[in-house]
Amino acid sequence: MSETDREQESEIPNTDAEWREKLSDEEYHILRESGTEPRFSGEYVDRDDEGVYTCKGCDNVLFESETKYHSGCGWPSFYAAESDAVTETLDTSHGMRRTEIRCAECDSHLGHVFNDGPEPTGKRFCINSVALDFEPGSQ
Repeated sequence: MSETDREQESEIPNTDAEWREKLSDEEYHILRESGTEPRFSGEYVDRDDEGVYTCKGCDNVLFESETKYHSGCGWPSFYAAESDAVTETLDTSHGMRRTEIRCAECDSHLGHVFNDGPEPTGKRFCINSVALDFEPGSQ
């Protein structure tokens, strides 16, 4: 899918009601309420196919499959995001200090990033499968 096709297909909802109409209950909970899917439950945890991972909320390209690796944490893990695709904010929920990752286009919650990943970045983007779509062979 070309960038133009992606833009035409993806209209970002403006209201809570529009988000609820666009997303399933589980997707809404993860993307709009910063929820977390259970470990090892997501469809992309073990996926090794070539392609790109996009935001479920707006189709923004987030990660290339070549940056995905098996971290053993129970969620899809990547060592790098696409340039300007995500934003980082401090998350102090649940008595922890973590860096939350959100989509730069639609502000949907994706997961968290940690400094315990492999080279070349040392990062582990730990992302909810529910927050992603996959486009095979799009690299």
